[in-house]
Amino acid sequence: MDKEKKDVQYRFDLATGFLSEAEDDYHLKRWRACVSGSILSIENTGLAVLMLFGVSRFTHHPEKHLPQLLAEGTVSEEIGGLIEQLIPELERHDSHEKMLVKYGREPLYMLPWQIFTEKEALEALEGARKSVSVSLKLMALMTDTSL
Repeated sequence: MDKEKKDVQYRFDLATGFLSEAEDDYHLKRWRACVSGSILSIENTGLAVLMLFGVSRFTHHPEKHLPQLLAEGTVSEEIGGLIEQLIPELERHDSHEKMLVKYGREPLYMLPWQIFTEKEALEALEGARKSVSVSLKLMALMTDTSL
């Protein structure tokens, strides 16, 4: 396996690993940890998909780069449709939410564990599940067909 494929596989493995942890955290009722793991899973699926198209693994904000990829019109309708399913999850669980998970609402002295409830944890977990599922479909398509 060449380096680029290893890099992509590594991102997918990170995504599935963080999803697995988020699932465990949800069952343990650790809402903040579940949201955190879910966000990391979603982010890594977005980065892995970008990397399938040759974008550097050091790129940040896949929610901004994936729409640009679609706008270029170089992907098939099927691949484009899958990418469109990822974008809302990437936008919903963005860097602002990641900051809340890490630092809470500092001006209000609200700790991260005070912010997230079961509802937010489940929403993030469902987003991570969807993102991993869609990205695995994309990965399979991309390895079977050319752009």
